[in-house]
Amino acid sequence: MSATTTTQNLISDTIATDMAAVNQVIRTKLHSEVPLVNQIAEYIISAGGKRIRPVLVLLVANAYQYQGTHHHELAAIVEFIHTATLLHDDVVDESSMRRGRKTANAMFGNAASVLVGDFLYSRAFQMMVSINNMQVMQILADATNVIAEGEVLQLLNMHNPDVTEERYLQVIRSKTAKLFEAAAQVGALIAGATPAQIEDAAEYGRSLGTAFQLIDDVLDYSGNAIDIGKNVGDDLREGKPTLPLIYLMKNGTPAQRELVRTCIEQGDESQFNAILAAITQSGALDYTKEEAHKAAARAAAAASSLKDSPYKEALLALSNFAVDRNH
Repeated sequence: MSATTTTQNLISDTIATDMAAVNQVIRTKLHSEVPLVNQIAEYIISAGGKRIRPVLVLLVANAYQYQGTHHHELAAIVEFIHTATLLHDDVVDESSMRRGRKTANAMFGNAASVLVGDFLYSRAFQMMVSINNMQVMQILADATNVIAEGEVLQLLNMHNPDVTEERYLQVIRSKTAKLFEAAAQVGALIAGATPAQIEDAAEYGRSLGTAFQLIDDVLDYSGNAIDIGKNVGDDLREGKPTLPLIYLMKNGTPAQRELVRTCIEQGDESQFNAILAAITQSGALDYTKEEAHKAAARAAAAASSLKDSPYKEALLALSNFAVDRNH
């Protein structure tokens, strides 16, 4: 059994009962009188995935000794927001594979995917209202808005070889890390944590999300399609200037820089092997991994002040899993 599998088992065992309750909430709240909504939503949710964002809500709430059931609804809300972004993302990116099978847009078409994404967003907001906590609503509403801004910023970056590392990290903070941050924040908030503790939770989520995305960037060039559940090289095909390419543009030879520039501008995946060789040779993957490890260390530091418990142990394990995984 691999170390990453052991970590996943540790985390899932710690919150098994809570996660079963969350899955029940998801099933119940997905229901619609419109059959196609049920069909697509079920297709997406049943694909599984790591469910890191709902796991964060549960672990942080429990780490602060939360007594109640609102963390189950909040975990489901966060998963719905995330799933809606995936549905819309795959349409924008024209992706055909996610989590090892066809994307919803490949199965049901773009129009249906966008509209069911809208259904999931609006269902999430209905559920937020039922929790009746204005701070929770503010955190999640703000996060949803920032994610949308991040999506637009990423769109502007597509096929642009002049994107800087700073601008790219801004996309990560908005598009990926923000929902991790919000998940950890609301978990702490409903448990009655202090403002300082809520900020620690936010820092944990923000840094964990950054580490996750940076490793995803690495895996898109060094992973295995079966392991990562999507086509290797998708980022290059979509003309996405991710950190390995940005590093290579800055530190590579003139010939390598010209190759990257052309591939980003044209979304030319036919040069994938040449790009991969250049990325590996230049140290771009090592640099990206190093930045991911720094982010994971910031997450671990933010969780270090928690009282000792299985939940703290799981949060620390999660920060290691973020950078040690192959999918």
